[in-house]
Amino acid sequence: QVQLVESGGGLVQAGGSLRLSCAASGRTFRSNALAWFRQAPGKEREFVATISWSGTTKYYADSMKGRSTISRDNAKNTVYLQMNSLRPEDTAVYYCAADGRPYYSPGQSAQDYGYWGQGTQVTVSS
Repeated sequence: QVQLVESGGGLVQAGGSLRLSCAASGRTFRSNALAWFRQAPGKEREFVATISWSGTTKYYADSMKGRSTISRDNAKNTVYLQMNSLRPEDTAVYYCAADGRPYYSPGQSAQDYGYWGQGTQVTVSS
């Protein structure tokens, strides 16, 4: 059974930082793009960041550029999202996702990803 398990969410003050982790089990994703999405209450799920299987290509949502860094450790089958200078509008449930297709370029659409975690809540207070 394939599982993606996020951790690292929580409550933080505006301007603070959080590091999210997502550990995969049940299969390896070392040859697959990994991504983070988020969904705020009453809003659709939106793209945050993605990283290619090799780690050499990364894309970020405009709202997160300069404030976040996505990285991966293929030996640990884990993807990370470091978020800095957090704002109240960053409050959302953050989901990690894995593309089941090996060596595909990292996409920014939720439809590109066939595996999803359960999400971790990030709340930024003003």
